[in-house]
Amino acid sequence: MEQNPLARLKRGVLSLVSDEELSKKLKSGRVLRVKLGVDPTSADLHLGHSVVLTKLRQFQDLGHMAVLIIGDFTAMVGDPSGRDSTRPTLTAAEVKANAQTYQDQAFKILDKNRTELRFNSEWLAPFMRDLLLDTLKRHTVQQALAREDFKKRLAENSPISLLEVLYPLMQGYDSVAVKADVELGGNDQLTNLLMGRKMQQDAGQEPQVALTVPLLVGLDGEKKMSKSYRNSIGLNDAPNDMFGKTMRVSDELMLSYYELLTDADLSAVKAQHPMQSKKRLARTFVERFHGQQAADEALAYFESTFSKKELPTDLRVARVAAGLPLAKIIVQAGGAKSLGEARRLILQGGVQIDGVKAAADAPMNAPASFTLKMGKHQFVKVELIP
Repeated sequence: MEQNPLARLKRGVLSLVSDEELSKKLKSGRVLRVKLGVDPTSADLHLGHSVVLTKLRQFQDLGHMAVLIIGDFTAMVGDPSGRDSTRPTLTAAEVKANAQTYQDQAFKILDKNRTELRFNSEWLAPFMRDLLLDTLKRHTVQQALAREDFKKRLAENSPISLLEVLYPLMQGYDSVAVKADVELGGNDQLTNLLMGRKMQQDAGQEPQVALTVPLLVGLDGEKKMSKSYRNSIGLNDAPNDMFGKTMRVSDELMLSYYELLTDADLSAVKAQHPMQSKKRLARTFVERFHGQQAADEALAYFESTFSKKELPTDLRVARVAAGLPLAKIIVQAGGAKSLGEARRLILQGGVQIDGVKAAADAPMNAPASFTLKMGKHQFVKVELIP
């Protein structure tokens, strides 16, 4: 884990306004108020939602206060960020139900004792009544329509409601109301976060630091994680389902999951065989959302399920030294006559570790044992010797 607080907080960050301001705030010794505003537009959260929650937890672990704002008012308006059409608005009853579910799942990541939970209807209702007209004088139509999402929709002649134009002002006023030192958001939120800075300056407050994180790519390896794209891992998924879905993450994408959702040493992850790293990642997620016992059981279920598919009952055991490259293990286990032949077998997709195709000739460390399939019909139980 990175020890430098600023380096840890900047890990995986896409934009930071600004580095110098955040460093100064951290060095002040104050308990910073770190804001995250969420509109409860859906009942179920997935790992994509947890990226920014994980970053918020990092601030908490450094002693700062999370200010989690449930947008019960703004959810009935609809955030236009990243949208190519007007977002459907929700009823008050739908927002209330979703807000409860969001809290239940968010506190699986956040420290409840270091979280100030607020609902923005507390200040936005009077803001809209008493301060909106004065605020509108300070901002221009050009400023509002300069957003990339609005530019795109104007070019496509797609409607933009006046409520959507007002949305950034509402989110910005959230920062004024809670006196935020830092605001977090996804990479589609930067315009809204910068509006918060401007409105705080107008209110005589020190402007917040704006920090955004990437949108997590889903299991398809292409689109952002979304339940509607059927490429998500839900925080409420059953342990076995969560483990199995994580094992479907590509080797290339896996590293970004480690970077954005864990504090694991990325150099150590790269040094491991991808299969081992993926199991570790899957186990990490299940333990985080369901507990250690569920994680142990999910790992055992995954391994036994894939082992039962076509393994012979008299499986041979090969004991080899830990840390050897996979190709060398294959040779020692009798699956190939030479390292070159073993490497070709790996590249051709003919090698599986616990039922999942091996993608590279990497050193094998933990776990202590695994089932190795070499070619179509050769199986061996490998036990690693420290």
